[in-house]
Amino acid sequence: MKITHSPASPYVRKCLALAIKRGVDSQIEMWKIGAASPEVAALNPLSKIPTFVTDDGQALYDSPVVCEYIDSLGDAPPTIPPAGPARWKALTLAALGDGILDATQPRRREAALPLDDGRKEYIAIQQGKVARALDALEKETLGDLETIGEITVACALGYLDFRYPHEPWRPGHPKLTAWYERVVALPPMARTMPPAG
Repeated sequence: MKITHSPASPYVRKCLALAIKRGVDSQIEMWKIGAASPEVAALNPLSKIPTFVTDDGQALYDSPVVCEYIDSLGDAPPTIPPAGPARWKALTLAALGDGILDATQPRRREAALPLDDGRKEYIAIQQGKVARALDALEKETLGDLETIGEITVACALGYLDFRYPHEPWRPGHPKLTAWYERVVALPPMARTMPPAG
């Protein structure tokens, strides 16, 4: 098995953190190839990272699908519970974490462009999404990366620290801050920390 790898991608980090949690990370090869590569495009028409290739050559994308596949491997308890309230909570938390990433990752490109009124409005809308998501997470009771939701949220908060330190998320979120400081030291997060700078 192999996964397209970018050490700065929060979506790849989510997949790798899950693989560590499931105890299958040693079975996955890091495929250091750019999303724009013809090899990736041949497997994934969206040319996105992560693209995952199974042992039988099947290409999977993008991160929610890759995570569901990884969750099916190994002997550890799954992080995506079976149908029922726990499953819906885990998947909703994962959607909230992915939503933070979807609202922040594209903004890095916007910063390099002239800040006209339309672009300023777009950035404000995305910042509003993140602020509301953080407020919602402050009300949650979160465990020690036991579900895909918790893993995704932790990766999203880590991405805010990594790319947006000038927009601190901790003020006003003491419960979420305490949770994050606890889980960031656990192997799935500690071993997938993005490079400094």
